[in-house]
Amino acid sequence: MGNVFIVRSKRVFTAERDVDEPRELALAVELPAGASNAEGSGRIAHIGAPDDVIAAYPAGTPVTDFGDRFICPGFHDAHLHFFHTAVYNSPYVLMHMGESEAELVARTREFAATLPPSAWVVTQGWRDYRWNPPVPPTKCSLDEAFPDRPCAMCSGDGHTLWLNSRALEALGVHRDSEPPAGGIYDRDENGELTGIIREAAAMELQPRLLEWLTQADFERAYTEQMARMAGQGITSICDMSLMPLQGCDFIREDIYEALDARGALTLRAHLFPTLLDDQTRLERMQERYGAPTASTLIKAPGFKQFFDGVSSQHTAYLTEPYTNARHPGDRGHLTVSAERMRELVLSAAERGHAVRIHTIGDGAIHAALDIFEEALARFGAPKQGRNTLEHLENLLADDLGRLAKLDVVASSQPCHITLDPGGPERDLGLERSRIMWPFATYERLGVTQAFGTDSPITPVTSMNVLYTAVTRQDPATHEPAGGWLPGERIPMAQAIRNYTFGSACAAGRECELGSLEAGKLADFVVLDHDLTACEADDIQATRVLATYVGGRCVFEA
Repeated sequence: MGNVFIVRSKRVFTAERDVDEPRELALAVELPAGASNAEGSGRIAHIGAPDDVIAAYPAGTPVTDFGDRFICPGFHDAHLHFFHTAVYNSPYVLMHMGESEAELVARTREFAATLPPSAWVVTQGWRDYRWNPPVPPTKCSLDEAFPDRPCAMCSGDGHTLWLNSRALEALGVHRDSEPPAGGIYDRDENGELTGIIREAAAMELQPRLLEWLTQADFERAYTEQMARMAGQGITSICDMSLMPLQGCDFIREDIYEALDARGALTLRAHLFPTLLDDQTRLERMQERYGAPTASTLIKAPGFKQFFDGVSSQHTAYLTEPYTNARHPGDRGHLTVSAERMRELVLSAAERGHAVRIHTIGDGAIHAALDIFEEALARFGAPKQGRNTLEHLENLLADDLGRLAKLDVVASSQPCHITLDPGGPERDLGLERSRIMWPFATYERLGVTQAFGTDSPITPVTSMNVLYTAVTRQDPATHEPAGGWLPGERIPMAQAIRNYTFGSACAAGRECELGSLEAGKLADFVVLDHDLTACEADDIQATRVLATYVGGRCVFEA
Protein backbone atom coordinates (compact mmCIF):
# COMPACT_ATOMS: atom_id res chain seq x y z
CA MET A 1 0.00 0.00 0.00
CA GLY A 2 1.23 3.50 -0.81
CA ASN A 3 0.68 6.69 1.10
CA VAL A 4 -2.96 7.26 2.04
CA PHE A 5 -4.85 10.35 3.12
CA ILE A 6 -8.57 10.84 3.69
CA VAL A 7 -10.88 13.73 2.92
CA ARG A 8 -14.42 13.97 4.23
CA SER A 9 -17.39 16.29 3.89
CA LYS A 10 -21.09 16.35 4.59
CA ARG A 11 -21.69 17.32 0.95
CA VAL A 12 -19.95 15.05 -1.54
CA PHE A 13 -21.49 14.82 -5.02
CA THR A 14 -20.10 11.77 -6.79
CA ALA A 15 -21.64 12.50 -10.25
CA GLU A 16 -22.70 8.87 -10.55
CA ARG A 17 -25.78 8.38 -12.70
CA ASP A 18 -29.07 8.60 -10.79
CA VAL A 19 -27.35 10.13 -7.75
CA ASP A 20 -28.50 13.75 -7.79
CA GLU A 21 -27.88 14.80 -4.18
CA PRO A 22 -24.63 15.27 -2.26
CA ARG A 23 -24.07 12.92 0.69
CA GLU A 24 -21.86 12.75 3.74
CA LEU A 25 -18.91 10.70 2.55
CA ALA A 26 -15.19 10.19 2.97
CA LEU A 27 -12.64 9.40 0.27
CA ALA A 28 -9.43 7.54 0.96
CA VAL A 29 -6.84 8.58 -1.62
CA GLU A 30 -3.87 6.29 -2.20
CA LEU A 31 -0.67 7.63 -3.76
CA PRO A 32 1.76 5.13 -5.34
CA ALA A 33 4.40 3.83 -2.96
CA GLY A 34 7.86 5.24 -3.55
CA ALA A 35 6.73 7.58 -6.33
CA SER A 36 6.18 11.28 -6.50
CA ASN A 37 2.50 12.14 -6.82
CA ALA A 38 3.37 14.70 -9.51
CA GLU A 39 2.40 12.13 -12.14
CA GLY A 40 -1.23 12.47 -11.07
CA SER A 41 -1.64 8.73 -10.52
CA GLY A 42 -3.22 8.76 -7.04
CA ARG A 43 -6.55 6.95 -6.94
CA ILE A 44 -9.62 6.69 -4.75
CA ALA A 45 -9.01 3.52 -2.77
CA HIS A 46 -12.19 3.64 -0.71
CA ILE A 47 -15.33 5.81 -0.59
CA GLY A 48 -18.18 5.50 1.84
CA ALA A 49 -19.51 6.55 5.24
CA PRO A 50 -16.76 8.53 6.99
CA ASP A 51 -16.56 6.30 10.07
CA ASP A 52 -16.24 3.19 7.92
CA VAL A 53 -13.54 4.67 5.67
CA ILE A 54 -11.49 6.04 8.58
CA ALA A 55 -11.74 2.74 10.45
CA ALA A 56 -10.37 0.87 7.44
CA TYR A 57 -6.96 2.56 7.77
CA PRO A 58 -4.33 2.68 10.52
CA ALA A 59 -4.64 5.22 13.32
CA GLY A 60 -2.82 8.40 12.38
CA THR A 61 -3.83 8.29 8.70
CA PRO A 62 -4.21 12.00 7.78
CA VAL A 63 -7.84 13.15 7.61
CA THR A 64 -8.93 16.51 6.22
CA ASP A 65 -12.46 17.43 7.25
CA PHE A 66 -14.03 19.93 4.86
CA GLY A 67 -17.15 20.23 7.01
CA ASP A 68 -20.12 21.13 4.81
CA ARG A 69 -18.02 22.31 1.87
CA PHE A 70 -19.10 20.87 -1.46
CA ILE A 71 -16.87 18.24 -3.07
CA CYS A 72 -17.41 16.97 -6.61
CA PRO A 73 -15.30 15.51 -9.42
CA GLY A 74 -12.88 17.92 -11.05
CA PHE A 75 -14.33 19.80 -14.00
CA HIS A 76 -13.32 18.60 -17.46
CA ASP A 77 -13.37 21.05 -20.35
CA ALA A 78 -14.39 18.78 -23.21
CA HIS A 79 -13.50 21.19 -26.00
CA LEU A 80 -10.91 23.94 -26.01
CA HIS A 81 -7.84 25.02 -27.93
CA PHE A 82 -5.14 25.19 -25.31
CA PHE A 83 -2.37 26.80 -27.34
CA HIS A 84 -4.47 29.83 -28.17
CA THR A 85 -6.15 29.87 -24.76
CA ALA A 86 -2.74 30.11 -23.14
CA VAL A 87 -1.13 32.54 -25.58
CA TYR A 88 -4.19 34.77 -25.94
CA ASN A 89 -4.36 35.11 -22.16
CA SER A 90 -0.66 35.98 -21.99
CA PRO A 91 0.92 39.44 -22.30
CA TYR A 92 1.69 38.69 -25.96
CA VAL A 93 -1.86 39.05 -27.36
CA LEU A 94 -4.76 41.44 -26.71
CA MET A 95 -8.10 39.78 -25.91
CA HIS A 96 -10.79 42.36 -26.71
CA MET A 97 -14.00 42.33 -28.73
CA GLY A 98 -14.26 46.10 -29.10
CA GLU A 99 -17.32 48.33 -29.07
CA SER A 100 -16.69 49.31 -32.69
CA GLU A 101 -13.99 49.04 -35.32
CA ALA A 102 -12.56 52.42 -34.27
CA GLU A 103 -12.55 51.60 -30.56
CA LEU A 104 -10.82 48.26 -31.08
CA VAL A 105 -8.15 49.80 -33.32
CA ALA A 106 -7.49 52.55 -30.75
CA ARG A 107 -7.22 49.99 -27.96
CA THR A 108 -4.88 47.90 -30.09
CA ARG A 109 -2.55 50.87 -30.68
CA GLU A 110 -2.23 51.26 -26.91
CA PHE A 111 -1.52 47.54 -26.53
CA ALA A 112 1.11 47.58 -29.29
CA ALA A 113 3.21 49.99 -27.25
CA THR A 114 3.78 47.17 -24.70
CA LEU A 115 5.28 44.77 -27.26
CA PRO A 116 8.85 44.40 -28.51
CA PRO A 117 9.40 46.26 -31.80
CA SER A 118 9.88 42.97 -33.67
CA ALA A 119 6.55 41.53 -32.50
CA TRP A 120 3.46 41.25 -34.64
CA VAL A 121 0.44 43.04 -33.19
CA VAL A 122 -2.16 40.31 -32.61
CA THR A 123 -5.62 40.52 -31.04
CA GLN A 124 -8.47 38.07 -30.58
CA GLY A 125 -12.18 38.55 -30.06
CA TRP A 126 -13.70 40.96 -32.59
CA ARG A 127 -17.32 40.33 -33.52
CA ASP A 128 -18.56 42.92 -36.01
CA TYR A 129 -22.21 41.89 -35.59
CA ARG A 130 -22.00 43.07 -31.96
CA TRP A 131 -20.39 46.41 -32.75
CA ASN A 132 -22.12 49.76 -32.95
CA PRO A 133 -22.44 50.12 -35.88
CA PRO A 134 -22.38 46.42 -36.90
CA VAL A 135 -20.23 47.00 -39.98
CA PRO A 136 -17.58 44.52 -41.24
CA PRO A 137 -14.05 45.95 -40.85
CA THR A 138 -11.42 46.41 -43.55
CA LYS A 139 -7.66 46.79 -43.65
CA CYS A 140 -7.95 50.59 -44.05
CA SER A 141 -8.25 51.36 -40.36
CA LEU A 142 -5.39 48.99 -39.52
CA ASP A 143 -3.19 50.46 -42.25
CA GLU A 144 -3.69 53.92 -40.79
CA ALA A 145 -2.86 52.73 -37.26
CA PHE A 146 0.00 50.40 -38.27
CA PRO A 147 1.52 51.53 -41.58
CA ASP A 148 4.86 49.81 -40.94
CA ARG A 149 4.02 46.87 -38.69
CA PRO A 150 2.07 43.64 -39.32
CA CYS A 151 -1.24 43.54 -37.46
CA ALA A 152 -3.54 40.51 -37.32
CA MET A 153 -6.94 40.50 -35.64
CA CYS A 154 -8.52 37.08 -34.98
CA SER A 155 -12.31 37.03 -34.81
CA GLY A 156 -14.14 35.94 -31.70
CA ASP A 157 -15.34 32.75 -33.39
CA GLY A 158 -11.82 31.87 -34.51
CA HIS A 159 -12.81 31.42 -38.16
CA THR A 160 -11.83 34.80 -39.64
CA LEU A 161 -8.73 36.99 -39.80
CA TRP A 162 -8.66 40.76 -40.28
CA LEU A 163 -5.22 41.82 -41.53
CA ASN A 164 -3.48 45.03 -42.45
CA SER A 165 -1.47 45.47 -45.65
CA ARG A 166 1.87 44.78 -43.95
CA ALA A 167 0.54 41.47 -42.59
CA LEU A 168 -0.85 40.49 -46.00
CA GLU A 169 2.51 41.30 -47.56
CA ALA A 170 4.44 39.33 -44.94
CA LEU A 171 2.12 36.36 -45.39
CA GLY A 172 2.46 36.45 -49.17
CA VAL A 173 -1.21 37.17 -49.86
CA HIS A 174 -1.76 39.60 -52.74
CA ARG A 175 -4.41 40.63 -55.26
CA ASP A 176 -3.86 37.61 -57.50
CA SER A 177 -3.61 35.02 -54.70
CA GLU A 178 -6.05 32.10 -54.74
CA PRO A 179 -7.31 30.83 -51.38
CA PRO A 180 -6.96 27.16 -50.42
CA ALA A 181 -9.97 24.88 -50.78
CA GLY A 182 -12.60 25.84 -48.22
CA GLY A 183 -11.12 29.32 -47.73
CA ILE A 184 -12.13 32.82 -48.81
CA TYR A 185 -10.24 36.05 -49.46
CA ASP A 186 -12.79 38.86 -49.28
CA ARG A 187 -12.46 41.45 -52.07
CA ASP A 188 -14.09 44.79 -52.75
CA GLU A 189 -15.94 45.77 -55.92
CA ASN A 190 -12.61 46.49 -57.60
CA GLY A 191 -11.18 43.08 -56.78
CA GLU A 192 -8.84 44.44 -54.09
CA LEU A 193 -8.28 42.47 -50.90
CA THR A 194 -10.26 43.92 -47.99
CA GLY A 195 -8.01 42.28 -45.40
CA ILE A 196 -10.74 39.83 -44.32
CA ILE A 197 -9.76 36.16 -44.73
CA ARG A 198 -12.13 33.34 -43.84
CA GLU A 199 -12.24 29.68 -42.85
CA ALA A 200 -9.49 27.42 -44.28
CA ALA A 201 -7.61 30.41 -45.70
CA ALA A 202 -7.48 32.02 -42.24
CA MET A 203 -6.58 28.74 -40.57
CA GLU A 204 -3.68 28.20 -42.96
CA LEU A 205 -2.16 31.55 -41.97
CA GLN A 206 -2.71 31.50 -38.21
CA PRO A 207 0.41 29.50 -37.28
CA ARG A 208 2.57 32.29 -38.72
CA LEU A 209 1.15 35.10 -36.60
CA LEU A 210 3.07 34.12 -33.47
CA GLU A 211 6.37 32.90 -34.93
CA TRP A 212 8.24 35.62 -33.04
CA LEU A 213 7.56 33.86 -29.73
CA THR A 214 10.05 31.33 -28.30
CA GLN A 215 9.57 27.87 -26.83
CA ALA A 216 10.19 29.33 -23.38
CA ASP A 217 7.44 31.90 -24.00
CA PHE A 218 5.01 29.14 -24.89
CA GLU A 219 5.91 27.01 -21.86
CA ARG A 220 5.45 30.02 -19.60
CA ALA A 221 2.05 30.73 -21.16
CA TYR A 222 0.97 27.10 -20.70
CA THR A 223 2.10 27.05 -17.06
CA GLU A 224 0.29 30.28 -16.23
CA GLN A 225 -2.88 29.13 -17.98
CA MET A 226 -2.88 25.82 -16.10
CA ALA A 227 -2.63 27.73 -12.82
CA ARG A 228 -5.66 29.82 -13.78
CA MET A 229 -7.59 26.68 -14.64
CA ALA A 230 -6.68 24.95 -11.40
CA GLY A 231 -8.21 27.97 -9.68
CA GLN A 232 -11.39 27.22 -11.67
CA GLY A 233 -11.47 23.60 -10.45
CA ILE A 234 -10.57 22.25 -13.90
CA THR A 235 -8.60 19.02 -13.70
CA SER A 236 -8.86 17.75 -17.29
CA ILE A 237 -9.12 19.16 -20.79
CA CYS A 238 -9.66 17.92 -24.31
CA ASP A 239 -7.22 19.93 -26.43
CA MET A 240 -8.86 19.99 -29.83
CA SER A 241 -7.24 20.55 -33.19
CA LEU A 242 -7.95 24.12 -34.25
CA MET A 243 -7.56 23.64 -37.99
CA PRO A 244 -8.10 20.88 -40.53
CA LEU A 245 -4.84 21.46 -42.39
CA GLN A 246 -1.62 19.50 -41.93
CA GLY A 247 0.75 21.24 -39.53
CA CYS A 248 -1.89 23.72 -38.39
CA ASP A 249 -3.71 21.94 -35.58
CA PHE A 250 -1.76 23.61 -32.71
CA ILE A 251 -1.68 20.38 -30.70
CA ARG A 252 1.69 20.94 -29.03
CA GLU A 253 2.56 17.64 -27.39
CA ASP A 254 6.15 18.86 -27.13
CA ILE A 255 5.10 21.53 -24.62
CA TYR A 256 3.01 19.12 -22.54
CA GLU A 257 5.83 16.60 -22.48
CA ALA A 258 8.40 19.20 -21.44
CA LEU A 259 6.19 20.38 -18.57
CA ASP A 260 5.36 16.84 -17.50
CA ALA A 261 9.05 15.88 -17.46
CA ARG A 262 9.72 18.48 -14.79
CA GLY A 263 6.54 17.84 -12.77
CA ALA A 264 4.89 21.07 -13.89
CA LEU A 265 1.81 19.62 -15.59
CA THR A 266 -1.15 20.29 -13.29
CA LEU A 267 -4.05 18.93 -15.38
CA ARG A 268 -4.84 15.97 -17.59
CA ALA A 269 -4.44 16.80 -21.27
CA HIS A 270 -6.31 14.70 -23.84
CA LEU A 271 -4.94 15.52 -27.28
CA PHE A 272 -7.00 15.36 -30.49
CA PRO A 273 -4.87 16.10 -33.57
CA THR A 274 -6.34 16.56 -37.04
CA LEU A 275 -7.52 13.46 -38.88
CA LEU A 276 -5.47 13.16 -42.07
CA ASP A 277 -4.71 10.32 -44.47
CA ASP A 278 -1.52 9.67 -42.51
CA GLN A 279 -2.69 8.56 -39.07
CA THR A 280 0.73 7.73 -37.67
CA ARG A 281 1.07 10.90 -35.59
CA LEU A 282 -1.84 9.89 -33.35
CA GLU A 283 -0.68 6.29 -33.27
CA ARG A 284 2.82 7.30 -32.19
CA MET A 285 1.33 9.41 -29.40
CA GLN A 286 -0.94 6.58 -28.30
CA GLU A 287 2.01 4.20 -28.17
CA ARG A 288 4.08 6.70 -26.20
CA TYR A 289 1.36 7.73 -23.75
CA GLY A 290 -0.03 4.22 -23.38
CA ALA A 291 3.21 2.63 -22.18
CA PRO A 292 3.10 1.07 -18.69
CA THR A 293 5.53 3.68 -17.39
CA ALA A 294 3.80 6.62 -19.09
CA SER A 295 2.30 9.49 -17.16
CA THR A 296 -1.45 9.38 -16.61
CA LEU A 297 -1.58 13.11 -17.37
CA ILE A 298 -1.22 12.98 -21.18
CA LYS A 299 -3.36 10.83 -23.48
CA ALA A 300 -4.28 10.92 -27.16
CA PRO A 301 -7.76 9.35 -27.42
CA GLY A 302 -8.60 10.17 -31.03
CA PHE A 303 -8.87 12.57 -33.95
CA LYS A 304 -10.63 15.84 -34.73
CA GLN A 305 -12.01 16.93 -38.09
CA PHE A 306 -14.06 19.86 -39.42
CA PHE A 307 -17.22 19.60 -41.51
CA ASP A 308 -18.54 23.17 -41.67
CA GLY A 309 -18.12 26.71 -40.34
CA VAL A 310 -20.26 28.99 -38.15
CA SER A 311 -23.83 30.25 -38.47
CA SER A 312 -23.07 33.92 -37.85
CA GLN A 313 -20.92 34.00 -41.00
CA HIS A 314 -23.29 31.74 -42.98
CA THR A 315 -20.57 29.09 -43.28
CA ALA A 316 -22.36 26.44 -41.17
CA TYR A 317 -23.96 23.93 -43.55
CA LEU A 318 -27.76 23.78 -43.53
CA THR A 319 -30.26 21.52 -45.23
CA GLU A 320 -32.32 24.58 -46.21
CA PRO A 321 -31.13 28.16 -46.93
CA TYR A 322 -30.56 30.72 -44.22
CA THR A 323 -33.64 32.78 -43.39
CA ASN A 324 -31.68 35.96 -44.12
CA ALA A 325 -29.93 34.49 -47.16
CA ARG A 326 -27.16 36.66 -48.64
CA HIS A 327 -27.58 35.11 -52.08
CA PRO A 328 -29.96 32.58 -53.69
CA GLY A 329 -29.48 29.12 -52.20
CA ASP A 330 -27.34 30.44 -49.33
CA ARG A 331 -27.08 27.48 -46.97
CA GLY A 332 -23.39 27.54 -46.11
CA HIS A 333 -21.02 24.85 -47.26
CA LEU A 334 -19.08 21.83 -46.11
CA THR A 335 -15.38 22.39 -45.49
CA VAL A 336 -14.71 19.04 -47.17
CA SER A 337 -17.08 16.97 -49.26
CA ALA A 338 -19.23 14.38 -47.53
CA GLU A 339 -17.43 11.65 -49.50
CA ARG A 340 -14.03 12.93 -48.36
CA MET A 341 -15.17 13.00 -44.72
CA ARG A 342 -16.54 9.49 -45.13
CA GLU A 343 -13.18 8.26 -46.45
CA LEU A 344 -11.32 9.81 -43.52
CA VAL A 345 -13.68 8.59 -40.80
CA LEU A 346 -14.00 5.05 -42.18
CA SER A 347 -10.23 4.82 -42.47
CA ALA A 348 -9.87 5.87 -38.84
CA ALA A 349 -12.65 3.51 -37.74
CA GLU A 350 -10.98 0.59 -39.49
CA ARG A 351 -7.89 1.25 -37.37
CA GLY A 352 -10.00 1.57 -34.21
CA HIS A 353 -9.75 5.34 -33.77
CA ALA A 354 -12.47 7.65 -32.48
CA VAL A 355 -13.23 10.87 -34.36
CA ARG A 356 -14.68 14.14 -33.13
CA ILE A 357 -16.21 16.30 -35.85
CA HIS A 358 -16.98 20.03 -35.83
CA THR A 359 -20.62 20.17 -36.97
CA ILE A 360 -22.75 23.27 -36.41
CA GLY A 361 -25.42 23.28 -39.14
CA ASP A 362 -28.16 20.65 -39.38
CA GLY A 363 -26.87 19.54 -42.79
CA ALA A 364 -23.39 18.84 -41.45
CA ILE A 365 -24.75 17.07 -38.38
CA HIS A 366 -26.99 14.82 -40.46
CA ALA A 367 -24.20 13.89 -42.87
CA ALA A 368 -21.78 13.19 -40.00
CA LEU A 369 -24.30 10.89 -38.29
CA ASP A 370 -24.72 8.97 -41.55
CA ILE A 371 -20.95 8.46 -41.64
CA PHE A 372 -20.74 7.39 -37.99
CA GLU A 373 -23.63 4.98 -38.56
CA GLU A 374 -21.75 3.31 -41.40
CA ALA A 375 -18.52 3.22 -39.39
CA LEU A 376 -20.26 1.57 -36.44
CA ALA A 377 -21.93 -1.03 -38.65
CA ARG A 378 -18.72 -1.91 -40.47
CA PHE A 379 -16.04 -1.67 -37.78
CA GLY A 380 -17.78 -1.47 -34.40
CA ALA A 381 -17.07 1.01 -31.64
CA PRO A 382 -13.64 2.69 -31.42
CA LYS A 383 -10.99 0.94 -29.32
CA GLN A 384 -10.53 4.06 -27.20
CA GLY A 385 -12.39 7.34 -27.10
CA ARG A 386 -15.93 7.92 -28.32
CA ASN A 387 -17.17 9.27 -31.63
CA THR A 388 -18.36 12.77 -30.86
CA LEU A 389 -20.00 15.71 -32.59
CA GLU A 390 -18.80 19.15 -31.58
CA HIS A 391 -21.04 22.22 -31.16
CA LEU A 392 -24.28 20.88 -32.77
CA GLU A 393 -25.95 24.25 -32.82
CA ASN A 394 -29.10 23.40 -34.76
CA LEU A 395 -30.38 19.94 -35.48
CA LEU A 396 -33.03 18.14 -37.44
CA ALA A 397 -35.61 16.72 -35.04
CA ASP A 398 -35.09 13.15 -36.28
CA ASP A 399 -31.35 13.35 -35.63
CA LEU A 400 -31.73 13.89 -31.89
CA GLY A 401 -32.50 10.25 -31.20
CA ARG A 402 -29.80 9.04 -33.59
CA LEU A 403 -27.12 10.44 -31.28
CA ALA A 404 -28.18 8.04 -28.53
CA LYS A 405 -28.76 5.13 -30.91
CA LEU A 406 -25.25 5.46 -32.36
CA ASP A 407 -23.62 6.19 -28.97
CA VAL A 408 -22.31 9.51 -30.31
CA VAL A 409 -21.44 12.08 -27.64
CA ALA A 410 -22.96 15.56 -28.01
CA SER A 411 -20.18 17.97 -27.05
CA SER A 412 -21.63 21.42 -26.37
CA GLN A 413 -20.38 24.72 -25.03
CA PRO A 414 -23.16 26.27 -22.91
CA CYS A 415 -21.73 29.79 -23.09
CA HIS A 416 -22.20 29.73 -26.88
CA ILE A 417 -25.95 29.95 -26.32
CA THR A 418 -25.96 33.70 -25.75
CA LEU A 419 -22.92 34.77 -27.80
CA ASP A 420 -25.13 36.29 -30.49
CA PRO A 421 -28.43 37.47 -28.95
CA GLY A 422 -31.15 37.24 -31.59
CA GLY A 423 -28.74 35.63 -34.04
CA PRO A 424 -30.44 32.21 -34.29
CA GLU A 425 -33.81 33.77 -35.03
CA ARG A 426 -32.17 36.15 -37.53
CA ASP A 427 -30.22 33.46 -39.37
CA LEU A 428 -32.45 30.40 -39.01
CA GLY A 429 -35.94 31.71 -38.29
CA LEU A 430 -38.19 30.84 -35.35
CA GLU A 431 -38.96 27.24 -36.28
CA ARG A 432 -35.37 26.02 -36.72
CA SER A 433 -34.03 28.03 -33.78
CA ARG A 434 -36.28 26.05 -31.39
CA ILE A 435 -33.97 23.02 -31.70
CA MET A 436 -30.70 24.52 -30.53
CA TRP A 437 -28.50 23.31 -27.68
CA PRO A 438 -31.34 21.02 -26.52
CA PHE A 439 -29.78 19.90 -23.23
CA ALA A 440 -33.02 18.72 -21.58
CA THR A 441 -34.13 16.87 -24.71
CA TYR A 442 -30.76 15.14 -24.94
CA GLU A 443 -31.17 13.98 -21.35
CA ARG A 444 -34.67 12.61 -21.98
CA LEU A 445 -33.42 10.69 -25.03
CA GLY A 446 -30.39 9.24 -23.26
CA VAL A 447 -27.78 11.18 -25.25
CA THR A 448 -24.38 11.38 -23.55
CA GLN A 449 -23.45 15.05 -23.19
CA ALA A 450 -20.07 16.69 -22.63
CA PHE A 451 -19.56 20.33 -21.69
CA GLY A 452 -16.70 22.70 -22.47
CA THR A 453 -15.95 26.28 -23.45
CA ASP A 454 -14.31 26.25 -26.91
CA SER A 455 -11.80 28.62 -25.33
CA PRO A 456 -10.55 31.10 -26.43
CA ILE A 457 -13.96 31.58 -28.08
CA THR A 458 -15.50 31.86 -24.60
CA PRO A 459 -13.46 32.14 -21.39
CA VAL A 460 -12.48 29.10 -19.34
CA THR A 461 -14.74 29.97 -16.42
CA SER A 462 -16.26 26.87 -14.84
CA MET A 463 -19.05 28.62 -12.97
CA ASN A 464 -20.16 30.40 -16.16
CA VAL A 465 -20.46 27.02 -17.90
CA LEU A 466 -22.69 25.69 -15.13
CA TYR A 467 -24.67 28.93 -14.74
CA THR A 468 -25.52 29.12 -18.43
CA ALA A 469 -26.41 25.43 -18.66
CA VAL A 470 -28.99 25.64 -15.85
CA THR A 471 -30.37 29.13 -16.61
CA ARG A 472 -29.78 29.54 -20.38
CA GLN A 473 -28.92 33.15 -19.61
CA ASP A 474 -25.82 35.11 -20.57
CA PRO A 475 -23.19 34.92 -17.81
CA ALA A 476 -22.39 38.64 -18.16
CA THR A 477 -25.79 40.26 -18.72
CA HIS A 478 -28.02 37.54 -17.21
CA GLU A 479 -30.32 38.00 -20.20
CA PRO A 480 -32.85 36.98 -21.32
CA ALA A 481 -35.01 36.88 -18.21
CA GLY A 482 -36.18 33.33 -17.66
CA GLY A 483 -33.62 31.97 -20.12
CA TRP A 484 -33.52 31.45 -23.88
CA LEU A 485 -35.59 28.37 -24.77
CA PRO A 486 -36.18 27.77 -21.04
CA GLY A 487 -37.64 24.32 -21.65
CA GLU A 488 -34.09 23.15 -22.35
CA ARG A 489 -32.75 24.18 -18.93
CA ILE A 490 -31.32 21.30 -16.91
CA PRO A 491 -30.84 20.72 -13.17
CA MET A 492 -27.45 21.48 -11.66
CA ALA A 493 -26.76 17.81 -10.91
CA GLN A 494 -27.04 17.01 -14.61
CA ALA A 495 -24.95 20.03 -15.60
CA ILE A 496 -22.14 18.91 -13.29
CA ARG A 497 -22.40 15.37 -14.60
CA ASN A 498 -22.10 16.61 -18.19
CA TYR A 499 -19.07 18.71 -17.19
CA THR A 500 -17.34 15.80 -15.46
CA PHE A 501 -18.48 12.30 -16.39
CA GLY A 502 -19.81 13.27 -19.83
CA SER A 503 -16.53 14.92 -20.75
CA ALA A 504 -14.66 11.83 -19.55
CA CYS A 505 -16.82 9.80 -21.96
CA ALA A 506 -15.81 12.07 -24.85
CA ALA A 507 -12.18 11.42 -23.90
CA GLY A 508 -12.78 7.68 -23.60
CA ARG A 509 -11.76 7.68 -19.93
CA GLU A 510 -15.08 7.17 -18.16
CA CYS A 511 -13.61 4.12 -16.42
CA GLU A 512 -10.93 6.30 -14.81
CA LEU A 513 -12.36 9.81 -14.60
CA GLY A 514 -15.51 11.86 -14.21
CA SER A 515 -17.06 10.49 -11.02
CA LEU A 516 -15.92 9.80 -7.48
CA GLU A 517 -15.77 6.02 -7.22
CA ALA A 518 -13.33 3.50 -5.80
CA GLY A 519 -10.55 2.73 -8.28
CA LYS A 520 -10.83 5.98 -10.20
CA LEU A 521 -8.18 8.65 -10.34
CA ALA A 522 -8.47 11.10 -7.44
CA ASP A 523 -9.43 14.26 -9.33
CA PHE A 524 -11.80 16.40 -7.28
CA VAL A 525 -12.60 19.97 -6.37
CA VAL A 526 -13.74 21.59 -3.11
CA LEU A 527 -16.19 24.52 -3.38
CA ASP A 528 -17.58 26.95 -0.81
CA HIS A 529 -21.20 26.57 -2.03
CA ASP A 530 -23.33 23.49 -2.58
CA LEU A 531 -24.03 24.00 -6.28
CA THR A 532 -26.97 21.58 -6.19
CA ALA A 533 -28.75 23.65 -3.54
CA CYS A 534 -27.78 27.29 -4.14
CA GLU A 535 -29.84 29.84 -6.01
CA ALA A 536 -28.93 30.58 -9.62
CA ASP A 537 -27.69 34.03 -8.63
CA ASP A 538 -25.12 32.42 -6.31
CA ILE A 539 -23.60 30.03 -8.84
CA GLN A 540 -21.14 32.54 -10.27
CA ALA A 541 -20.16 33.67 -6.77
CA THR A 542 -19.08 30.14 -5.85
CA ARG A 543 -15.36 29.93 -5.12
CA VAL A 544 -12.98 27.04 -5.57
CA LEU A 545 -11.23 26.27 -2.29
CA ALA A 546 -9.00 23.41 -3.45
CA THR A 547 -8.32 21.39 -6.59
CA TYR A 548 -6.77 17.90 -6.59
CA VAL A 549 -5.36 16.04 -9.60
CA GLY A 550 -4.52 12.41 -8.87
CA GLY A 551 -4.45 13.21 -5.17
CA ARG A 552 -2.04 16.11 -5.63
CA CYS A 553 -3.34 19.49 -4.47
CA VAL A 554 -2.66 21.81 -7.41
CA PHE A 555 -4.64 24.77 -6.07
CA GLU A 556 -5.59 25.98 -2.63
CA ALA A 557 -7.38 29.24 -1.91
